Order: sequence, then C-alpha cells, then structure tokens
Amino acid sequence: MTFKPMRWRPALLSVALGATLLSACKDPQVDPTTPTTTTTPTSTTGALTDREVNNWVLDSMRIYYYWNNRIPATPNLNQAPGDFFQSILYSWDRTLRPDGDRFSWIQQSVDELKNSLQGIEKTTGMEFRLYRWPSGTNNVIGQVIFVQLNSPAARAGVKRGDIFSGINGQALTISNYQTLLYTDAASQAFTFVTITGNTTTANPQTRMLDRVQLAADPVHKDSILTIGTRKIGYLVYNQFVTGPNGPSDATYDNKVDNVFAKFKAQGVNELVLDLRYNPGGYTSSARNLASLIGKGINTNEVFYRQEYNAELTRAFGSTQVRFLNKPQNIGANLTRVFVLTSDRTASASELIINGLKPFMTVQVVGDTTYGKNVASITIEDQRKPRRINWGMQPIIAKSYNKLGQSDYTAGFVPDQVAFEPLVLAQFGDINNDPLLRAAIARITGSNPGGRVASPVQTLFSIGSSIDRKAGGSNMFIDKLPSRLQ
Repeated sequence: MTFKPMRWRPALLSVALGATLLSACKDPQVDPTTPTTTTTPTSTTGALTDREVNNWVLDSMRIYYYWNNRIPATPNLNQAPGDFFQSILYSWDRTLRPDGDRFSWIQQSVDELKNSLQGIEKTTGMEFRLYRWPSGTNNVIGQVIFVQLNSPAARAGVKRGDIFSGINGQALTISNYQTLLYTDAASQAFTFVTITGNTTTANPQTRMLDRVQLAADPVHKDSILTIGTRKIGYLVYNQFVTGPNGPSDATYDNKVDNVFAKFKAQGVNELVLDLRYNPGGYTSSARNLASLIGKGINTNEVFYRQEYNAELTRAFGSTQVRFLNKPQNIGANLTRVFVLTSDRTASASELIINGLKPFMTVQVVGDTTYGKNVASITIEDQRKPRRINWGMQPIIAKSYNKLGQSDYTAGFVPDQVAFEPLVLAQFGDINNDPLLRAAIARITGSNPGGRVASPVQTLFSIGSSIDRKAGGSNMFIDKLPSRLQ
C-alpha cells in the first residue's frame, strides 16, 4: 500500500534520490555515497512488528529528512507504519506550514517502489486524463493523452486523442471511476466513443486491453521540423528514467544522446522540448539532458546545487552537480530553448528549466508547472536477507541553480499560456496542437511582442494516470554524492 500526502491543488505530478540506506550506526564522517542509519536495536529473528518498522523509519528520518528538526521528539511508535510515517512529517498546510512537505511517501513494497521509479508498472500502456463530462453531470470520460510504445493499448489500435466512457459495460461516474480504472484485473473492456458537442456516438466501440508489467520508454517521439531557415528539433520526453534495469542502466539516457546526435548532424538551430506530461524522475537523467542543451557549458559549470538538513550540511556541505561533457551537445547552435508544459510538468522537468536559465533563454509555453524544487531518496533495509520490506521516499534536499535561484514552489508561469482541448492533435502537428503551434509561432515571429493574452481554460481535469507515477511529481537522486564536488 502506498501512503501519499494530500495535495493542495488538483492531482498533478517528480525528482528522487535512488540511494539505499544500510542498517548501521550513525557516523557523521561516513561517506554519503554509502548512506547509513542509526538503529534502535531490532530483532533479526522472530515476527516483524510494527514497532520495529517504526523505529527503523524514525532513525532513518532523523538523519536524512530535510525537516528533521521538525520531527516530534517522542512520536507514538504504536501505530501502523504508514500512519506512523505520516505522523512524523512536517506536512504542508496553506496557513500553518506553507514551507512544509508535500511530497514524502512510504510504500509497503520497496520493490514496487523502485520499479515505479524506473517507469515499470502493470498497465495497459494507455495514459489518460479524466474529466467530469458533460460539465455539471456526474459522468466521467477518459481522454487518451498518449499510448506507450509496444504496449497492449498500442497493439489494440488505441491512439492519442481517443475518448473512453466506460469499462466492462459500466459507464464511468464520479462514484465508480477509481474502482473501475485502478485495478489489478488482468484485462478490461474499454468503451470508446466519439464526442460531438455535448453528446457521444450512438455506436461505441469496445476494445479489450490486457494489463501487463511494462517498462515505459520515456523517449516518445523526436522529429526535425524545417520552417524557412529554422531547423527545429522536437522531442517528446515523458519521464526522467535512466533505463529499465535501475540507475546503472543507461538505455534511455543513451537513446536521448542519439536523438541529439541526429539533431546536431542535421544542423538543428531551435529546440522544442515537450515535457507537458513529464512528472519528473532521476536527477542524473536531467543532468544528462541539460548537458545536451546548455549553451557555453562545460564540466566546471554548475547545473544545480543541493542543500540538505543542518546535520548533513555540517558533515558534508552542500552538493554542486556540474554539467557533463557531451559531444552531442547542440548548445552552440541555440540561443534559447522552448519547453512545453502543463500543470503536470514537475520536479526534474522544472530542474531543467531552472538549471538552464543562467546559460540561455528558456521560454515556457503551456500551463503553470507543478512547483517542486525538492528531492527525495529511496530508503530500504539492505540486510540480507532483508527483514523490513517497506520502502520510504522522504524529501532530503532542496535544489538551486548556478545563481542560487529556487523560487518556483508555485510553479513556472508560462511565457505564453496554451491549453489542450478535449479533441487532441497528434504530437508534432504544428497546425492543430495549441502548445506546439504557440512555440512555433514564437520561433518564426508570427506572434511578435512577447507575452500574449491568456486563453480561457474550459476543461478541468479530475485526475490523470500520470498522477500515480513514481509517487506523484517527485524528483529522485539515484545516489548520494561523494562529499563535495
């Protein structure tokens, strides 16, 4: 079971530290590449108790949690672990704790947690956004925003822009959509409809979709658009994931490298980075991507800096993460980069925006981003055999760019506002996709004069499949850095 904090805005979308913690004694001189926890003596045999799990949680949080000075001095250890974890958080409150924690979570299976951070989940491969429709009713529809490559949904012919209104013969409503959609069923029959005005087709289609364990490829689409003298590289990138087999697997990072090698070989001189559905992910993948884009960067330039709690900062200082040397970098041909965003653009995606701002113009097109400038780490029991199967993902760091800027907890406000309609165009459609069309207009100068009047948002989502990915809008660091870089 996953325990997540309440959100203060409609469910949106992540960066986290994917290091692991050993059960050991506290030593402020220990190298943080092998993080440890203090432990209240625990059993190695016999039945595992909630109190033993809670002691492990408390010891770990007192060392690594960003707000460790706000943990209660004598918390109640006689609770279920999920409830105990929530009870010791410095939880966000609009009035009482506006600087509080919106993102830490705990999960009963650390293996499932780590899979989710790698983009591995049981799914049909159909990513969707949900709306109450028609407005004013209790009916719910699902809008397919994209389909994972080589998934059951792709094989069944489902495509971006399709609309579904029912599952297994039941119409989706406010009261049943969560039960029907979020299930462990091996397969489901989805009812697909076409919307005209405020009505649906009289002859809906039913498609049976299997639910399988799927490693989602985040590099969804890339192309080069030539308009006059402009060669525009376009990349749809849906999650910051290194590869399907953990942080040491660079399969997806290498795929991004290959895309930029192609961009460079073909003389791309403008870039549109489509992160509208990207909830975040590993900071190492963000570093890799930023190193392919940044102008005038080198391995001495800081991409971002991380600040920890007072104890860790005294022991190890803050961490400066510098750009990589990437031969595929196209920064020399760029003066700016356009980032397409939505309210589900979060975390590592925002790290890209913030980290590149000191080096080049970053123009944001779309909706205000989520607003997450903090990062978390995976904490697990590494004893062999493992005794505690729980996994935690607590916030342990706050991120700043080279100029010391970290002022985007309310999200990045777009330079040009653009929203998606109910009927979606395909990725790369420069005429019918409002976000891409707006970016192209700014590139070609057909919308001179900077910021344009904000259009009206007529659709308000009640949820999305993306909200459930990787803990919902988290930024993950795949390992703790060695002392100071």
